[in-house]
Order: sequence, then structure tokens, then C-alpha cells
Amino acid sequence: MLILLSFFQDANKLLLNERANWVHLKEFARKNAANALSVANMLMGMASILCSLNGHHHASCWLVLIGYLLDLADGAVARQLNACSALGAKLDDFADFTTFGIATSLILRTPSLLDNILCMLYVLSVYTRLCFFSSGIPFMYRGLPCIYSSAILVCVSLLTGGNMAVLRILAVAMILFMVSQNFYPHDRVLESQAWKKVVYIGGVAMVFCSSFPPACVYYLLWSISYILFPTTLWSSKV
Repeated sequence: MLILLSFFQDANKLLLNERANWVHLKEFARKNAANALSVANMLMGMASILCSLNGHHHASCWLVLIGYLLDLADGAVARQLNACSALGAKLDDFADFTTFGIATSLILRTPSLLDNILCMLYVLSVYTRLCFFSSGIPFMYRGLPCIYSSAILVCVSLLTGGNMAVLRILAVAMILFMVSQNFYPHDRVLESQAWKKVVYIGGVAMVFCSSFPPACVYYLLWSISYILFPTTLWSSKV
């Protein structure tokens, strides 16, 4: 009888421990879901850099577009799960700098000294944008978010076959937009009107299910619309 009682006590303790471990696991997943998306974005950026260095231009641009989707998702997930943190903000900045700064700038790299200087200036402008993006106004950015300048550059690069004359002009324009003092809305695409969520889902479908010309046009129109109609289209309205 004592042996049976001891068995049930041990089984009950084991069950309680398993429940506690499951609770801890769920809490860990809740706190780090958004961080996992930021890390995935960073990995896309690192993979894009390696592809660029090895001459795989299409793949490097495609990985930047996947990072675009991940970046729009991580903030929404963090807010939805009430898991915003200082660590998450730093991971997001590191991921953005890797994918939308270094990885994107490499499409401007050629043996030309001037192109390499432009490449470095682009990285510095992304760095500046990430350091000083706060406008002091809720739900507003100061300067164009770097994901949009990055998407425009990689899409145009794919559509034009890497035409450097076009890319140089566009890169200078994107640098000026990023370091400008203009205000842009905090585009909470996944937390706003239903049509914005449809746009996001369309972006996912395009990047995974479409050949690259239609996908590039889709992302190009999406990003340009944010620049041309920031308040009327992309203000954060729930």
C-alpha cells in the first residue's frame, strides 16, 4: 500500500513538473516569437550578402524581399503577444542594418571607386536612419524607413538587369529620402485596415509563388505608394 501511495505521489509530482515546464516553454515562445522573426530577417540579410559576394544577384535580391516581409511582421507579433523589449528593439535594428543596409548596398558595388563610395554612403544613411528615426510624434517616423528604399532598389535592379546608371540615381534619391526630415507614418500593416493585410498576404504569395517580374512590380508599387501617399494610404489606422 505504501509503495502504491509513493508511486502515485511521484507520478503526481512528475505531472506537475511537466505542466510547469510546458507553461515555461509557452512563456518563452511568447516572449521570443518576435525575436525569432528578427533573427530570421538577419539571416536573410547574411545569406543575401553571401549570395552577392558569390555573384548570385537574383538570389540576393530575393532574400532581401523575404526580409522585407519578416520585418513588417516582427513588430506586429511583438505587440500582439505583449512581448516588446529592449532586446527585441536591438535585434530588429541589427537585422534591419544587415538586410536593408549592408545586403542592399552590395547591389551598388562595382570595381569603380565612386560606386564603392556610393555603397558606403548608402550603408551610412541606413545607419543614420536607424539611429535617429524617432520623430517624437506617436506613430510617425522621421525619414523614409529603410525597408522601402531597399525594396525599391532591389526590385529596380532585378527589373533592369542591374543597370548601374539607373541604380546610382535611385540610390542617391533613396539616401536623401532616408536622411530627410520628412515625416512618414508608422505603417502597422498587420494591425491596420483589412486591405493592408491583403496587401501583405499578396506580398507573401508573390515572393513564394510568382516569377520575379510580377513580384518586383508588386513590391515596387507597394513601396512607391508609401513614399507618394504616406498619410492618405499608410497612416496607422485600426
